[in-house]
Amino acid sequence: MPRTEREELLSRIEAQEARLASLDHERSEIEKRLTELKRELSSLDDLPPEIAVTIPVQAPRSSEEKVALFRALFRGRTEVFPTRWQNQRKNTSGYSPTCSNEWVREVCEKPRIKCGECPHQAFIPVSDRMVLDHLQGRHTAGVYPLLEDDRCWFLAADFDKGNWQKDVEAFREMSESIGLCPAVERSRSGNGAHVWFFFSEPVAAIDARRLGSFLITETMARRHELSMASYDRLFPNQDTGSNPRPSGSKPDSPGSKRHRKPRTSDT
Repeated sequence: MPRTEREELLSRIEAQEARLASLDHERSEIEKRLTELKRELSSLDDLPPEIAVTIPVQAPRSSEEKVALFRALFRGRTEVFPTRWQNQRKNTSGYSPTCSNEWVREVCEKPRIKCGECPHQAFIPVSDRMVLDHLQGRHTAGVYPLLEDDRCWFLAADFDKGNWQKDVEAFREMSESIGLCPAVERSRSGNGAHVWFFFSEPVAAIDARRLGSFLITETMARRHELSMASYDRLFPNQDTGSNPRPSGSKPDSPGSKRHRKPRTSDT
């Protein structure tokens, strides 16, 4: 039996009302997403505008070019740098400031007096020779990223053990989604990674660390299935330096481990 004109109109009205309800739902979802995006933008606007990434146009070829690139990226305190030590008997390792008076009799009183408190400090400054020796595996050098004015040239996030591959990938994707270009490096142990952000100008360490914390939080918010348990810490590992001694270094500082021996052992 054919529908009457009235029934046809009621059917059309019902269809339009259903469509309107669908559009209302879609509008609600869009408004919710807009609020989230504006909140993210507001968080980014609180960060200093000079945070950026410097990417070389061409890969370096000569030793001089490689050293220059390395020093341009892994910048920190220039008047002092740490080197890695290892005690085979106790199976311990760490980093300490490189000093020309180290273990000199009647001068160096380690471990009774810490390097930062020693009155006979003779710290060796960063040099091209030191960087080349590091890259060629003659020693393992680090970097004190926190400058004397509490600024830094880079930020690094350390991921260790657990599901670090998935955590690092999610962290990298989150960073790239807001316009950052992180560099991912396999850690010395081979069971973790460091995610680096290099700045075109030194920025306040507190702002750099706020950026890192924001990225970790947003990664967890977007990827609920990940616990991010492999995330360990940020470098610099402090906002400010409360005293004049070298700061910003930890026993497992990622302070520039790109050199021959670990790179070979990881492959």
